[in-house]
Amino acid sequence: MSTVPPVGPALRRLAARTAAQAAAWQPRIGHAVRTQAAPLRALASPRHATLPGSRQRAEHDHALVSAGAAAVLLAGVLLVAAPGTASAQTVRPTTPGSSAFTVPRAEVPNAGLVQVAGPSPYKLPDDGDSAQQSVAVAANLLPLEPPAPEPEPAAKPAPEAAPAPEPAPAPGWSAPVPNAPTSNPYGKPNRGYAAGYHTGVDFAVSPGTPLLAVGDATVVSAGWDGAYGKEVVLRLADGHFAQYAHLSSVAVSAGQRVAAGERIGASGSTGNSTGPHLHFEIRTSNRYGAVVNPIAYLAGHGVTNF
Repeated sequence: MSTVPPVGPALRRLAARTAAQAAAWQPRIGHAVRTQAAPLRALASPRHATLPGSRQRAEHDHALVSAGAAAVLLAGVLLVAAPGTASAQTVRPTTPGSSAFTVPRAEVPNAGLVQVAGPSPYKLPDDGDSAQQSVAVAANLLPLEPPAPEPEPAAKPAPEAAPAPEPAPAPGWSAPVPNAPTSNPYGKPNRGYAAGYHTGVDFAVSPGTPLLAVGDATVVSAGWDGAYGKEVVLRLADGHFAQYAHLSSVAVSAGQRVAAGERIGASGSTGNSTGPHLHFEIRTSNRYGAVVNPIAYLAGHGVTNF
């Protein structure tokens, strides 16, 4: 159904001017038609028309050409005066189904389809809202859904602290005769000794009392040694030497490995001795007179049971 808006005053004035111009051009158009459109006149003339060249035929042709020219000019004026009105029309929306414009909502639109506007809120006569329920909407017009939040990365477990290395066990240390009283201290001056002083400490113990290695060591010598009688000499782990003199018996042999607290012999009164006791020395080298205070040395290694 065509819808043409009413012609206003401006359009009427333009139509009048166009009609005047058409009247001025009418003779020229009629002459052109008469000289150039003979086949067209033959088609337009009825079979009972008068013969060519007659006066009635000339008047008929003149009227026909004038009417055609006026119609053409009037149509052009209307198109120029109101552009778009000739093509304006009311389009009835397509009904739901398999037409080119709508598809059932259950079908997924082509992913490449770009729709420039959403479906208009039309209603078909006596159809309620059913048409709208079947209008397809392209993906680019679908409501945007907020992106799902990305899961937070799991917290990395704190690196376990490396266990502290266990300290190397300190070599055990022991008194040569635990809890034994001393009868002659270290360093006491005495002209009877070659060094001029007592080079060790004497522990007053009964004969046969077990004697213990004061630390992990290697037996250097075990046997008779002149004025010292039966003796045992140990080389300790730190390079010092421990000497046991006046023993009644020896329980180890040279080259043997012993541990702190291990029995190495028994006390006695052999050699240059006035009674049962243990003469004990700590030496920096295995020779007479190269000595240190044995009580202070052992106390420095945690030994206190003298």
